[in-house]
Amino acid sequence: MSFFEAADPVFSTYVLGNAPLKQLATGFDWVEGPVWFGDANCLLFSDIPNNRIMRWTPEIGISIYREPSNYTNGHTRDLQGRLISCEHGTRRVTRTEHDGTITIIADSYQGKPLNSPNDVVVKSDGSIWFSDPHYGIMTNYEGFKSEQELPCQVYCVDVNSSSIKAVITDLDCPNGLAFSQDEKT
Repeated sequence: MSFFEAADPVFSTYVLGNAPLKQLATGFDWVEGPVWFGDANCLLFSDIPNNRIMRWTPEIGISIYREPSNYTNGHTRDLQGRLISCEHGTRRVTRTEHDGTITIIADSYQGKPLNSPNDVVVKSDGSIWFSDPHYGIMTNYEGFKSEQELPCQVYCVDVNSSSIKAVITDLDCPNGLAFSQDEKT
């Protein structure tokens, strides 16, 4: 018995057909940015309109991880296992260090503030790639209404040199990011 219907047969190779989908929580307008911390046995995700990061554990269920969260959206982990987050409210990408302190990874490009970093991935070389659409600066619902000073782009940060470059410049509003297995696309 399968709990899933695959529109593309390739999807079937990535799921266990007998593993049901489970609802972990309710009561949110919408959530994004799930990231699993196997070493802590918890799932973190953003409750963007309520300006908080939530945590789910099998033992406790739902709790608040960080509030306020600066209207955090997407999350991932870096090669050292630290939380990397995109913050709409502060228009930046941050890293939560193992001791809980926050380090700013990127908050501007060519002297102008980012729009509202949205989704983020870390490549095997440690570089941090993030999308920067304008969703978080269009209204006060998921950030703070602000003037857009940069085009919507995808950026790459070299964590060794802290340099940032625009790597995809021809999309209207880039959003979710993922690399292919060989990381060529």
